[in-house]
Amino acid sequence: MTLLENPMHPGEVLKELYLDPLEISAIGLAKRLGVPRTRIERLVKGTTGITPDTALRLARAFNTTPAYWMNLQTNYDMALASKEVDVSGITPLVAA
Repeated sequence: MTLLENPMHPGEVLKELYLDPLEISAIGLAKRLGVPRTRIERLVKGTTGITPDTALRLARAFNTTPAYWMNLQTNYDMALASKEVDVSGITPLVAA
């Protein structure tokens, strides 16, 4: 299975690539971002996803782009959906 088929949750990416190396807690990051601590705690636990608001804040804090964070979320969501949604009964439309 490839990373694209089974991507990491964006919260796991945040923890593994940013919080742990910088030795900053979820609560510490939440304070820096000006968001409730529960937002970052839930994100790191994988119980919530990246919102555009959070993507903007993370991008500023870590010198990345909002698109980076939103793409992590989109890739994760699409991987989950592709395992749960059966589209085999849909016939593709063809232009005349």
